[in-house]
Amino acid sequence: MTLLWILTFAVLGSVAGVAGAATVLLFSEKTLAALIPYLVSYATGTLLSAALLGLLPHTLEHQPAEMILATVLAGLCLFFVLERIVIWRHCHVVGHCDVHKTSGYMILVGDALHNFVDGVMLAAAFLSSVPLGIAAGLAVIAHELPQEVGDFAILLDSGLKRKQALLLNLLSSVPTLPGALLGYFALSQTAESVPYVLAIAAASFLYIGLADLVPGLQGHIGPETGWKQFLLMLTGVGTILLIRRLHG
Repeated sequence: MTLLWILTFAVLGSVAGVAGAATVLLFSEKTLAALIPYLVSYATGTLLSAALLGLLPHTLEHQPAEMILATVLAGLCLFFVLERIVIWRHCHVVGHCDVHKTSGYMILVGDALHNFVDGVMLAAAFLSSVPLGIAAGLAVIAHELPQEVGDFAILLDSGLKRKQALLLNLLSSVPTLPGALLGYFALSQTAESVPYVLAIAAASFLYIGLADLVPGLQGHIGPETGWKQFLLMLTGVGTILLIRRLHG
């Protein structure tokens, strides 16, 4: 059953990303630019609450706080370095990505790596507990939607046709499954490493939420949108809390 849960959310995460990219085919860039900040707001709430209310408390129950927090710090530093060398690239706002720094194909490399790591993290979360896995899986799905839409926009701006860009987005989402399978079989044999993988997962969620999503939202907050974005962030937090309550 654990493997089935892992594969289900790995597929859902991949499908969500491709579905998000496909929305570019249906809406104008103006409509997407107006919609994405709200999707990002919800994703921010789910990512931060999954990290701070789900993953970290669970890891701290099984390992010394100093070791876990040191792992989180190392993870944050690692993701900073990866993003600086354009491997861990995120783009959640249409029209607000620096295409001069990142080619369309580098976006795909970073996306594939990111999805592979997401798969490993999903496996670690579900191996710890089903509620924790569901919370982590929902957080992954929530941020994949706006991320893939933004990446798709960059691919189009790089000169690719829509069908080509959609196919490449689909291929970059595939590594989630092998990552989930590898994580399941590897971590099943080394259970003592699971809390540290979860700490890295928490670092990933925190980095994406605080270094990538929140700064992007600040550029869209105004009297007419700020409170709506805040409510959607709270909705994301509430979703994670509800999952914990239902499965607690």
